[in-house]
Amino acid sequence: MSLLITGARVIDPNGERRVDVRVDGVIVSDVADRLDPVDADDVIDAAGLVLAPGFVDLHVHLREPGREEAETIETGSRAAALGGFTAVVAMPNTDPTQDSVEVVDFVRRQGERAGLCEVLPSGSITIGRAGERLTPFAELAGAGVKIFTDDGNGVQDPLLMRRALEYADGLGITLAQHCEVERLTAGAVMHEGACCSRLGLPGWPSIAEELMLHRDIELVRLTGVGMHFLHLSTAKSVELVRAAKADGLPITAEATPHHFSLTDERLATYDALYKVNPPLRTRDDLAAIRAGLADGTIDAIATDHAPHAPETKEQPLDQAPPGMLGLETALGVSLASLDMELVDVIAALSWKPAAIAGVADRHGRPIEPGGPANLTIFDPDQVWEVVPARLASKSRNTPYIGMPLRGRVLHTIFQGDPVVRDGAALR
Repeated sequence: MSLLITGARVIDPNGERRVDVRVDGVIVSDVADRLDPVDADDVIDAAGLVLAPGFVDLHVHLREPGREEAETIETGSRAAALGGFTAVVAMPNTDPTQDSVEVVDFVRRQGERAGLCEVLPSGSITIGRAGERLTPFAELAGAGVKIFTDDGNGVQDPLLMRRALEYADGLGITLAQHCEVERLTAGAVMHEGACCSRLGLPGWPSIAEELMLHRDIELVRLTGVGMHFLHLSTAKSVELVRAAKADGLPITAEATPHHFSLTDERLATYDALYKVNPPLRTRDDLAAIRAGLADGTIDAIATDHAPHAPETKEQPLDQAPPGMLGLETALGVSLASLDMELVDVIAALSWKPAAIAGVADRHGRPIEPGGPANLTIFDPDQVWEVVPARLASKSRNTPYIGMPLRGRVLHTIFQGDPVVRDGAALR
């Protein structure tokens, strides 16, 4: 199939230009000021739109295997494609855990069967995410796993975390830490602060995140082995990462759209829709996360897409599970909330996370002849609101109902195939 994209405003690692782009098969075959449409099987008029390398999400919960009532790899992949993502990293807190080649291969095959984006299974750092014994990193790395994490839990044992870093050295993999000292968060439902005190709810202190972050930065300093830090949420965390990077330590970090767009005041309604791990923080924390993204301290925007069946989120706040949807709204929330150049927002959604995920050979690449045709086309100025019933996810726990978003994905091209056209999934 030959696809011609005309009049596009291309933004990629090489800068910005207005060109036509031809896709033949799975690659970009030609880029020029003007291309003849005579031989094209399909044409997308991208005048007034942005064409960018496909987005890459470092942090997605697809729930399969084990929680298919909340999401499947197919429905999550469809949500990802509608959000402009051509690759997502599937978190390992499934049932069974992604701690074996068999489970990892199942997740990958399910993604290939859906064919909407590349599903990159992560592996857990410890067997069963129990924090006691390391998984077989070398075996899983040989099966293509690039990122290892116990997400949902932080590795509590500092000696085990040191051994994990030493074991990972030389395998071409990245350890990603969920920073939470669990002894400090037991029973907590929201950020520990003025709002928490006013509502009489058990609080989740910022230091629970910051202590583990500090510990692991020092373990990186000790071992010389790099690490990625998941969903950072506090101002002090941003300071710690900024200082560590200034020291030249090989670390990266991500932040979620909800941690730079929503505050703990949302819990004033006692609505479990706004319960998330780590919790929504204060306006000062939100401002620090935005500043960290703007100056590059925080490398990537990752959704932490966490679908839950409706009846679970309707439970009392202390019983409801934490988590929010994020794939279909990531671009719209980012452009509505961040005071950043468009190229920097795209970088945080595309080529920066692609490099962290170890897939920069096929995602986030410059749009040039011979490059992979994993592409996203969006209207950066379209203002829209979420309609939960129209979301592709099996779940409806989006926190953005009634919030004007800016920037809408219209077309997503995965391996040369338009999987989203005019804002609708074709599969």
